[in-house]
Amino acid sequence: MLSRRQSLTLLTGGLLRGQAPVPWVCPMDPDVRSDKAERCRKCGMQLVAGIPHPEEYTVDMTVSSGRELTLRFRILQPDTKELAKLELIHERLFHLFLVSKDLSVFRHEHPERQADGSFLLRTRLPKGGMYRVLCDFYPAGGTPQMIPKTIFLPGGGLTARLSPDLRPQTAENIAVSLRLDPEAPLAGKKTMLFFKLDPADGIQPYLGAWGHLMAASSDLVDMTHAHPAWEEGGSNIQFNLIFPRPGMHRIWVQFQLRGVVNTVAFTVPVYSL
Repeated sequence: MLSRRQSLTLLTGGLLRGQAPVPWVCPMDPDVRSDKAERCRKCGMQLVAGIPHPEEYTVDMTVSSGRELTLRFRILQPDTKELAKLELIHERLFHLFLVSKDLSVFRHEHPERQADGSFLLRTRLPKGGMYRVLCDFYPAGGTPQMIPKTIFLPGGGLTARLSPDLRPQTAENIAVSLRLDPEAPLAGKKTMLFFKLDPADGIQPYLGAWGHLMAASSDLVDMTHAHPAWEEGGSNIQFNLIFPRPGMHRIWVQFQLRGVVNTVAFTVPVYSL
């Protein structure tokens, strides 16, 4: 049995004689590691001493629609099915992404915690049909979760008919252009995405990061939430992605300039090896 001093040494990432140090790891970006307790250089989260064994948490979702769409979520422990306690992740307890089947509608929302421990979102969507709902949260004592759900609203029914679109895009107060490396992304290989911002003077962190990116395959099976590869802001911001399958992928990226959150979308073709 370890002494109290030895236990504290382990918890602080120190060394026991003849043993390697406990690595400090980012729960959101596990490739970021350190030999000391500090914040992640990519997303700003506090590093933790090791990552628990990943277990999937249960998301109980109820839906009601009328003049507004109301979504209520209960996040349950994988073993006891009791309500899970959540940690802040990028300044919020719960991030929610809504994407329509035809990939024309994208929302990044933040359900609010209620007195009973559930999370509630009331919103309006511009069209009916199928929506993919991606629940992004970090349970205390667990690993960050990305749990997909699906809802069906009256009307709609359109499917995605995507063609490559890498043209510069303009949002509320910024223009964004995209360069890919390699120019023809390959499934299963790293793709670097370089976003050039114009203007860049006044760029600010948004929800604890210099940008947020959501990538979705055309069938909404594969969805990825990513953050910049480096902690610096500026006129060029890099993201790294590994597309799991070939085909068309819609990418939404968000940047905040002078207090305004800008969202633009690109369509990237991904090829087989």
